[in-house]
Amino acid sequence: MSTSSTGFTGRRGRDPRLPPGQYDVGSSWPVLTAEATPNVSTGTWTFRVDGEVTAPRTWTWDDVHALPSSSYEGDIHCVTTWSKLGTSFTGVSLDALLDQVEVLPSATHVLAWSSSGYTTNLPLADVTGGKAWLVWEHEGAPLTAEHGGPVRMLVPHLYFWKSTKWVAGLRLLDHDEPGFWERNGYHDRGEPWAEQRYAGD
Repeated sequence: MSTSSTGFTGRRGRDPRLPPGQYDVGSSWPVLTAEATPNVSTGTWTFRVDGEVTAPRTWTWDDVHALPSSSYEGDIHCVTTWSKLGTSFTGVSLDALLDQVEVLPSATHVLAWSSSGYTTNLPLADVTGGKAWLVWEHEGAPLTAEHGGPVRMLVPHLYFWKSTKWVAGLRLLDHDEPGFWERNGYHDRGEPWAEQRYAGD
């Protein structure tokens, strides 16, 4: 039976894929952003990894497409309480890029940044081990600018503000450094099943 937009599925009741306090948006995908949408083309887009690594590196659009592709099929959850269930993205695993820069043992956290200046912080453990991607396709189509295209970060097991739109780089750190929303009252990690929406949750 198909999932309704309210998150209920016939006799089964609430869809078990929905974390506490979330509702299913169905086929829609709300657009929420903290800044103006930048104009980033595939011809000029780059992605840099630096900080606590042996060999800092910058990739172009062609460079990342030369890496083995990887897909995610599952759910995404926004801190504003919507969830999109059974969706898919295609890109490259962050593991493939981190393998090329040789992460130092001192690295414990990352700070992701976008071409708009937005930042967000994550524990290194949340972006390694097959948990995070750079993605450029959503459900088989190029990722649109309003949703972070040409390339956004995808960290689907955390609230979606951690999945940086228009991502331009990742800095590995030996400490935690709060990003934009984390400095403005949001939770440092943002785990949906624990309802880690705001500082103190």
